[in-house]
Amino acid sequence: MEKTGLVNLPLHGGRAPRWLFNRMVRLAGALTAAVVAEYGVGEYMKRISNPYWFQAFSCVLGFDWHSSGTTTTTCGALKVALSSQEHGICVCGGKGASSRKTPRQILEGGERFNLKTNKVEEMIYCSKMAAKVDNSCIQDGFQLYHHTFFFTERGEWAIVQQGMGGKYARRYHWLSGVTRDFFMEPHSGICCDNVVKQALDMSSEASREAREISVDLVNDGPQHINKYFSCRGGQKRITQYTMPSHHPVLDMDLGPGGFNVLQKAYELQPDNYEELVSLAGMGPKKIRALALISDLVYGAEPSWKDPVKYSFTHGGKDGFPYPVNRRVYDNSIQTLRDALDQARVDEKDRLYAVKRLHEFIQN
Repeated sequence: MEKTGLVNLPLHGGRAPRWLFNRMVRLAGALTAAVVAEYGVGEYMKRISNPYWFQAFSCVLGFDWHSSGTTTTTCGALKVALSSQEHGICVCGGKGASSRKTPRQILEGGERFNLKTNKVEEMIYCSKMAAKVDNSCIQDGFQLYHHTFFFTERGEWAIVQQGMGGKYARRYHWLSGVTRDFFMEPHSGICCDNVVKQALDMSSEASREAREISVDLVNDGPQHINKYFSCRGGQKRITQYTMPSHHPVLDMDLGPGGFNVLQKAYELQPDNYEELVSLAGMGPKKIRALALISDLVYGAEPSWKDPVKYSFTHGGKDGFPYPVNRRVYDNSIQTLRDALDQARVDEKDRLYAVKRLHEFIQN
């Protein structure tokens, strides 16, 4: 498993018109069929998890090239267009309440593909953990509201999920692979329009020691953790130590419920950080409190660097803040051009898609 990318997009309201969405569904199905026929379903999963290709694909379908709707509407069109029988791909989840149906839909899709029970359970676990990492372990100011899980009859999977923060939405991409490690630099390509000055990233290699100490703190018991907090107004707040110059100011209050979660974690004695984070109720505040204690008390500083690597879809044309990755850019465009040539759509839709792809390239 690897995290393949992250994109920041302007947050736009409203819905795609019905006529446009219907056209997107037709084109999404035809393009997917063409890519699968030419490159195979495994390669398609790599493409859909690639933020560059996904953005170009969304544009070809006809949606705004840089708005938050590229994620939700494109995933929605793919969910309608793709079938396990024709394309060999199952699409689960979606926006808002639909995202909470992901586990059940993975189970249903696994039955259609006749996948083994342990494989289906593994995919459900990966779906939940990917959301947990992006929502709780990477605290960049974006709250997830969209989660789409794609998987094949061989159990290969990809995740496209999106969070909301202020005027922007941020998109996260995941891809299954040989290694299953959610906390060892899982990002292979991250694209953002803006960089958060200070963001707690417990999935970073730089946070390794902080992760280990977090587990030790929990396994020592809440009473041990409690001594680092003082009570103010019925809430437990971390005692003021001398803050290092790099340290952000964070709200570190934990109510009784927070300590109850830590007590349950102590009783379970997690073996590692992944097991700790996977526990019910282990949300952002508890993760942040443990990270801060690890830093202030034990000197194990976690990463406070926003895990972004690129800006815009393929980098900035003026080289700011990152240069265009020409090889990836050209490969993304060529794959879509080939798919358009082979897609079984009428000429009007094909010309429309080619025009959209050209507009995307110009942007």
